[in-house]
Amino acid sequence: MTRLEEVEKHVEAMSPQEFASFRDWFARFEETVWDDKFERDASSGKLDTLAGAALNAHRAGKSREL
Repeated sequence: MTRLEEVEKHVEAMSPQEFASFRDWFARFEETVWDDKFERDASSGKLDTLAGAALNAHRAGKSREL
């Protein structure tokens, strides 16, 4: 049995309360992973092209207030 299959088995066996707690924990975990990747990408310059394109579009009047 793979690790993923083991995790799936454990998740399926959770009570509704345990699953709710797990879901909340996983959402926070996923947010942290995403934030860390975003920071690495921003620091490395991977987002510079996208940021430049967005700023150019804004300056050209192609954006609006939210």
